[in-house]
Amino acid sequence: MQVTTYWLEHAWLGTHVEPGVALDVSAGRTAALRTGVETPEPGAVVLRGLTLPGLANAHSHAFHRALRGLVQVGSGTFWTWREFMYQAASQLTPESYHALARAVYAEMALAGVTAVGEFHYVHHAPGGARYADPNAMGEALIAAAEGAGIRITLLDTAYLSSGFGEPPNHHQLRFSDGTAEAWAERVSLLKERDGVRIGAAIHSVRAVPAAQLSTVAAWASSRNAPLHVHLSEQTAENDACLAAHGCTPTRLLADHGVLGPRTTGIHNTHLTDEDIALIGGSGTGTCMCPTTERDLADGIGPAVALQRAGSPLSLGSDSHAVIDLLEEARAMELNERLRSRTRGHWTAAALLRAASADGHAALGWDEAGRLETGALADFTTVALDSVRTAGPVPRLGAEVAVFAATAADVRHTVVGGRHVVRDGVHTLVPDVPSALTEAIAALRS
Repeated sequence: MQVTTYWLEHAWLGTHVEPGVALDVSAGRTAALRTGVETPEPGAVVLRGLTLPGLANAHSHAFHRALRGLVQVGSGTFWTWREFMYQAASQLTPESYHALARAVYAEMALAGVTAVGEFHYVHHAPGGARYADPNAMGEALIAAAEGAGIRITLLDTAYLSSGFGEPPNHHQLRFSDGTAEAWAERVSLLKERDGVRIGAAIHSVRAVPAAQLSTVAAWASSRNAPLHVHLSEQTAENDACLAAHGCTPTRLLADHGVLGPRTTGIHNTHLTDEDIALIGGSGTGTCMCPTTERDLADGIGPAVALQRAGSPLSLGSDSHAVIDLLEEARAMELNERLRSRTRGHWTAAALLRAASADGHAALGWDEAGRLETGALADFTTVALDSVRTAGPVPRLGAEVAVFAATAADVRHTVVGGRHVVRDGVHTLVPDVPSALTEAIAALRS
């Protein structure tokens, strides 16, 4: 079996930076990892800089990328921003969504992302009619990830109502399958394949009636699939849930069997102490999306308390106001500094783990996110000679990546041993800016 050797000038091995690492790749996995290799061996692919495990973008809405630069100005709230989001969703077709998502996922690869969790709820044609292939939109996203060279967990999302006891509004008709049973029937047609895993999502407690929450949870449980849910992103959702059910969204999810180690709550922003105990005690994960949470004025979630309670942390770029997992990691720490007026809530190593191993685990890729023998050969290399990263001694640790570097410093991204980004250029989508421009222009035409 063919073996490709990568020589890593510096490598983050989970606890420290190791200089001179040779990484042998066979059949998409790391067959061997050898330290103390001071110079590249003949035929080795040389990666100069600091090589990290591949980053996992655990929460993505690919079509939101079309809103970047259009909705960041002016006044308003999440709820006014949502109207712009609905307008973008109304323009999508399987073909246009594929083109846009492929460009977005290529942008992620340029930022060192090797796996994406796509929280997918635009299922049907405008008005709610099904396409001939009822999963045409989901398959377009899968093909887009394959075309961009990254892994995808398609988190097919149940979205059945506009609020507690309210039917979908006209924007949301294309999101809805009518019932959770119909959702489960459709999503069961999706098939996993190399680089593709199928998970489930509950859009929110306002979008899935309480009596149907257990249907979605049972579908995910029967397949040992990841289950994600937007949770308490807005105080208005909490207030409406309390009025409808007499409890918080977290308690409602707990009562209907949604929480657990395979489940990840997205945002988990406005929580009570009891909510935090329920999430942490059940092993439910938390995906923080700091750049979106600040862009939408959502608030700063209690990430420190959640992690202390037992909730693993992962990171996502959500609405793609920014696609930069290093910035998401940095922002989680810096947000907490602003909130608490103290420093040092996470080490750089812990933040990097949230952006890599724990993010992959939240997406069902437990064998990724680490540089070690047997793991998937997914990794990314950050330059150490840019204006941002020049100066620090690399072997000090992960600090240079988490607190100095940005997505612009990514030089290489390798997925399954395949060089997807080489010297800052995407090998499958050579001109990502043009691809983004054309795809977004097509939506607006």
